[in-house]
Amino acid sequence: MSGKASGYLDMELLRFTTAGSVDDGKSTLIGRLLYDSKAIFEDQMEAIEKASERSGHEEVNLALLTDGLRSEREQGITIDVAYRYFATPKRKFIIADTPGHIQYTRNMVTGASTANVALILVDARQGVLEQTLRHAYIASLLQIPHVIFCINKMDLVNYDQITFETIRKDIDAVASKLSVKDIRFVPISALNGDNVVDRSEKMDWYDGPTLMYLLENIHISSDINHDNFRFPVQYVIRPQSKEWPDYRGYGGRLASGAIKVGDEVTVLPSGFSSKVKSINLMDEQLEYAFAPQSVALTLEDDIDISRGDMLVKTNNGQPQVGQDVDVMLCWFNERKLIPRGKYVLRHTSAEARCMVKDIQFKMNINTLEKDLDDKDISMNDIAKVSLRVTKPLFFDSYNVNRITGSLILVDEGTNETVAAGMII
Repeated sequence: MSGKASGYLDMELLRFTTAGSVDDGKSTLIGRLLYDSKAIFEDQMEAIEKASERSGHEEVNLALLTDGLRSEREQGITIDVAYRYFATPKRKFIIADTPGHIQYTRNMVTGASTANVALILVDARQGVLEQTLRHAYIASLLQIPHVIFCINKMDLVNYDQITFETIRKDIDAVASKLSVKDIRFVPISALNGDNVVDRSEKMDWYDGPTLMYLLENIHISSDINHDNFRFPVQYVIRPQSKEWPDYRGYGGRLASGAIKVGDEVTVLPSGFSSKVKSINLMDEQLEYAFAPQSVALTLEDDIDISRGDMLVKTNNGQPQVGQDVDVMLCWFNERKLIPRGKYVLRHTSAEARCMVKDIQFKMNINTLEKDLDDKDISMNDIAKVSLRVTKPLFFDSYNVNRITGSLILVDEGTNETVAAGMII
């Protein structure tokens, strides 16, 4: 492999999601990021120029880069989650462009669930809206470590500093209710490119970083839980070939923590312990591995281990084990949640059946208040529910570990994913 290709693979990956009200300019902002960071091919640019002409736009409509569905282009809105990939010399990026409409809350939850950073757009003319609060709450609920509020369309308020500062104070007043570690504010014009990739000469009163500088330099390596080793077993590897006649490895991805050869691990649920004999990554032997690497581990002792089991360090913080869990649930399905209903629960690599034991409250996302009386859970609703599972789960609280603290519910009859949950 060439040094250049190797360097690209070794680059740090940042996942970010965009959110905001309809027409706040999310798709235009992503188009501007891609365009100004030179991540668009010439043929893509030509196609967008032609599409812009057909639509009667005076200038090139960069939003067309992400709005891939025909109905999105026709209506000028984003409906589905659009994923885009690009890279700069410093980092690789995956963007999840999520819709702004209230009826697409579930899409935002899906797109934001793995994000390091959330970009929440605010129209400088409109200020803080209900949608702004809703998206900030979802970012907080999903424990996205970094939230950047992009005060967009500054060109339409004559790049006014007081407008920016007023919106910033309004958001600061709400931020105390949210559990977000790192909040930033950037005044931008996605249409004209001010403070997106290049600094704006029209906002010399702003001395902070551009949006691109933040995305390239924001510190994300500490966002992963490096403390508690969690290794959900996805697959038992038995090649039974001449080269590997007795090999028995356990394949999976480290959900958190690190492991090295010789460390003592305990297998859940059996409770048996052994030491790590080897760590394999394809044909390579490693001395140690860390989250979020995918590896195969072998143990010194022959223990009965199968998919859905979890390896943890014997003398390290242990996960919670139980059949009763409280979760914040975002409901995805057109059919409502059924109280006392039975669903398939998928958590890491484990699968079990569960029952909705109790609906504790529904969240009013517009006021950020709990509604204890309304137990009617429809699509896009967020509620706190208690689940009873048919077998013990090994889990952590979602705010400690986003992987071992998350789960999904699946309809047994249709196999549709009906909800995503964050364990409290």
